[in-house]
Amino acid sequence: MIRPVAVTAASAAGIVLLLSLKPHDDPSATATSAPSASTPTPAPTTGTSPSGSATAAPEGTGGTAVSGTFEGDTAQTQQGPVQVSVTLAEGEITGIEVLQGVHGQGPSATAVPVLTERAIAAQSADIDAVSGATYTSEGYVSSLQSALDQAGV
Repeated sequence: MIRPVAVTAASAAGIVLLLSLKPHDDPSATATSAPSASTPTPAPTTGTSPSGSATAAPEGTGGTAVSGTFEGDTAQTQQGPVQVSVTLAEGEITGIEVLQGVHGQGPSATAVPVLTERAIAAQSADIDAVSGATYTSEGYVSSLQSALDQAGV
């Protein structure tokens, strides 16, 4: 009778200890995550500037539509840096080009066309990662979101 009580108490204590542990901070995860909406993001100091321009939106849309090519910030990943540029036509994503990173072999090489297709279909950086190319996917999405933020869309 004492043994089941002791095992139950030890199990409960172990679960409480596990639940009280905090995950460690992964510095690489914070380097590739997109900035939160409540935190102001300073302008990039890399010397590159967007080449986009605001044009009048079609009548009845009530705003401006952005056209041009915008470079995203370079995202540092465990597989190396990833940077993309996005081309917008009247506020819609029409093309995405990888400027840095994406290795020519393995899962990263096959992930880029899939990520590009998903981003153009979604018209945003809110896309799923490609299985097997998680680091590349995270860097791609982070840089793409940075480019879209610079464009103001």
